[in-house]
Amino acid sequence: MPPSPDPVTLRTPPVTPSVVVVGAGPRGTGFLERIAANAPSLYDGLPLDIHLVDPFPPGAGRIWRRDQSPLLWMNSMAEDVTMFTDDSVVLEGPVRPGPALDAWARDITAGRTRLAAASPAESAADRAGLLAEIAALTGQSFPSRRVQSAYLSWVYERTVAALPSGVRVHLHPTHALRVSGPREGRQRVLLAGRAEPLEADLVVLTLGHLDAEPDREQMELAGFARRHGLRHLPPDFTADSDLSALPAGEPVIVRGFGLAFVDLMVLLTEGRGGHYTGGEDPADELVYHPSGREPVLHVGSRRGVPYHSKIGYGLAGERPPLPRFLGPAQIDALLARAERPDYTRDIRPLVEKELGFAHYHRLFTAHPGRTRVGWADFEEKYAAAAPGSPSLDALVSAAVPDPADRLDLAALDRPLDGARFASYEALQGGLRAYITQDLARRHDPAHSADLGVFLGLLSVYGQLVRLGDLGDPGGRWHGFFSYLASGPPGPRLRQLLALSRAGVVRFLGAGTTVEADERRAVFRAGSASVPGEYVEARALVEARLPDPSPERTLSPLLRSLYDEGAVAISAAGLVRVDPGDGRLVERDGRPHPRRFSLGPYTTARSSGAFTRPRTGGPAFRQNDATARTALTLLAEASARTVRTPSPDAARRLLTRRTGPTSPSEAGR
Repeated sequence: MPPSPDPVTLRTPPVTPSVVVVGAGPRGTGFLERIAANAPSLYDGLPLDIHLVDPFPPGAGRIWRRDQSPLLWMNSMAEDVTMFTDDSVVLEGPVRPGPALDAWARDITAGRTRLAAASPAESAADRAGLLAEIAALTGQSFPSRRVQSAYLSWVYERTVAALPSGVRVHLHPTHALRVSGPREGRQRVLLAGRAEPLEADLVVLTLGHLDAEPDREQMELAGFARRHGLRHLPPDFTADSDLSALPAGEPVIVRGFGLAFVDLMVLLTEGRGGHYTGGEDPADELVYHPSGREPVLHVGSRRGVPYHSKIGYGLAGERPPLPRFLGPAQIDALLARAERPDYTRDIRPLVEKELGFAHYHRLFTAHPGRTRVGWADFEEKYAAAAPGSPSLDALVSAAVPDPADRLDLAALDRPLDGARFASYEALQGGLRAYITQDLARRHDPAHSADLGVFLGLLSVYGQLVRLGDLGDPGGRWHGFFSYLASGPPGPRLRQLLALSRAGVVRFLGAGTTVEADERRAVFRAGSASVPGEYVEARALVEARLPDPSPERTLSPLLRSLYDEGAVAISAAGLVRVDPGDGRLVERDGRPHPRRFSLGPYTTARSSGAFTRPRTGGPAFRQNDATARTALTLLAEASARTVRTPSPDAARRLLTRRTGPTSPSEAGR
């Protein structure tokens, strides 16, 4: 009779458990970091294959790849960028601290860490230039995107090195074309250039920003341009656009006044040989000297103004205690309702109450001389007043004498509403005055209530993520957040003012409209700010990212899932996911047990794949939840497949089954 088998001596599985991660940029890297952090406690030393699929370099991905113009910056200061968790992040997994971008730069310069390798095409001069940029970086610097690319590459390498020994990473520098497979079985991921698909237990999509087919309006404008020999650049990532099609000296209508416009402005001015002088002191005007190769940019948008400048100072003193009126308890209550919550009726009032609380907490605690009552008295009455009610307006008017110190979200959102200018020349002066005032306020700590609102915006975003598309129908909240909190660095707006004074940039105003004039064979733009006046041009640029909707995405993988009914789409055109763990929701309403998705194209989109240290990082929380769910599922799958554990795993299994075998085991 054969001897009884040892309780932990089992057969080796024929297939190693595996995960395919499609997208190896910052979000994919963040997910991988959470796998590394959680695997020791949830995966028990078992083997795992992770396949990363992305034609762009891991860590940086497409948007942050290193081979971009050094003129393109981040819109965050170096001290405000981290890829690592801290104790402000609410998550189940372990916190794994790491350096923010500025600390990493100091480590590189001091030789305490090394610069990650770039592509073989990077020249010695390019690398030396990058190292010089890193050496010059301070916490208050706005780094170039290639510096951020180097940081992300380093984070990726550190993350891979932190994975347990049984976890192997396989890179596939190509595109994923299709995902198939039964709901309860292994998935098959077809890759471009590979005959056999990858087989995996789970698939995680971290696709980042998506390219898209043009919508009906863009198709009509493109057809008009072809018929008349005009130039039309549809929505795109600016660094990938062919700007050589825009000739020097000619007018160009630009629709969009956000960060894509800022990139366009930079590449068509400094990128064409222009330069700035002066302005070393913020009180001095910056002067732009054209090269003669620039087009003339006529820019407008719905708001008619650029995104608000980044705040140019740090927090001094007490931080608003957030969340206060929109926190986990309020989100739980909204989700528990029998009827679907309405954004305007049920959610927006809580958002406005939270932002007002953050604003006035900062005003009363940091600038008490500009208030008439004590904070405790104001807070009690503020908590009792309904958002937008006459009683709240009366409370604020009585307690805050200067209207400039009161929070007016509508005026912040639409500063040109109702404003009319006699001519385009008058509009230019009016917009320059507005931008100058915005710059001054956003760099003056005397207005640090604005910083309170910024912190409130981050807190609100972190809570709304749990509501999925309920918290942002039509993308209104995301647009407002980006406009108020994700604007350009102050130096970029100073450059915009200089370009306006030089006549290289011209403002169109709010409510910008664009028409295709068949008779004159030109694009024609007008606005509500200067009724009855128009600008004509033979070139039109849509300065914004493409609509992320899977209905028109150029991602073959996501498009195939949409066509097959394997993804559901929200009213805002986003991919529906379970807000708890990121599972893809199919058109029949069921979350898929083996497919997950994270990123800006989903209903659980967060404010970014990386964030400021000590601000909660909702993307980090999402990454952690998805990684823990994935590891738990993989561990369960492994348990169903008999295996031979490693010696350490065998000891842990025996300990769980029989208790500690020695005093030293009991202490482990």
